[in-house]
Amino acid sequence: MKVTVNITLKNGVLDPQGKAIEKALHSLDFNNIANVKTSKQISFDIACKDKEEALKQVDLMCKELLANIVIEDYEIIL
Repeated sequence: MKVTVNITLKNGVLDPQGKAIEKALHSLDFNNIANVKTSKQISFDIACKDKEEALKQVDLMCKELLANIVIEDYEIIL
């Protein structure tokens, strides 16, 4: 089963990389750009009996390793 995990910073957490990208785009005269945010996407295959088991395992992976749940949110797509 194919899994994709999208990881984003929580609202209110500063995104210095996004700010740097926004500033660079402005320096290239893309001045209509605002509120740039960066994120991570992790994709992998998992062998599970059903979607419920896969979701449970991937949720645990996110909490223990893939995401910093203090400052990041995550979305699991099966």
